[in-house]
Amino acid sequence: MPDGENKSWLRRRVEGAVRGGLTRAYQTVRVDPGRFLIQLRIAHRLPIASFRGVYTVPVEQLDGVATSVIRAGMKLAAAEGAGFGLGGVLTIVPDLGILSAITMRTIQKLSLIYGFEMNTDEEIAELWIAAASAAGVDISRELLEKEVVNRFVPKVIQRIAARASAEVVEKWAGRLIPLTSSVIGCALNYYFVRAWGQRALEHFRRKHLEARQRFAEEQAKLPGASETRMLS
Repeated sequence: MPDGENKSWLRRRVEGAVRGGLTRAYQTVRVDPGRFLIQLRIAHRLPIASFRGVYTVPVEQLDGVATSVIRAGMKLAAAEGAGFGLGGVLTIVPDLGILSAITMRTIQKLSLIYGFEMNTDEEIAELWIAAASAAGVDISRELLEKEVVNRFVPKVIQRIAARASAEVVEKWAGRLIPLTSSVIGCALNYYFVRAWGQRALEHFRRKHLEARQRFAEEQAKLPGASETRMLS
């Protein structure tokens, strides 16, 4: 098979794997907000009773938790990449399916850390806009406004998969070398989650600061707020 056809075939397979992994992460292995809230309170010692409480926690503390979550995702992805990497190019497709799910779960956790619970269509759409931003895909608000969320999400997943497949085919040629593919798979997965996680963190942090300002304004309007400020 000519190199061009081989590359095109691999890209289609990779695109399908990424698309499938993201879809499964959205439909079947999404993060349980209730359990994650308990984890934030116990493991990370955030003094919150609900995700709305993150607006009273110093942003720097949230950033520290978010960074810890990304690192955990990186380690998991690296271990998975090392294992699947032993199979060389033959295991790229299943590897990417799992990697996509790990990455999406990491992004979901970042969404919750910064106070976006994914309860409404708007929050779900924002999650996928963040995922697209992490992948380097620009999703215009015009597209979101024209689509209901159950049609919007598959279109975003397709765009992310197309972008990711181009990146993978370009950078993952080392997986063709059997003796080094495990090490390369470990490293590539590690840096893949780090890059996507950091971009998603920046997206949610920016949105959090905007929401935090609105939260402060709401609290200032509550009865007794002015007396509380005078006493303090």
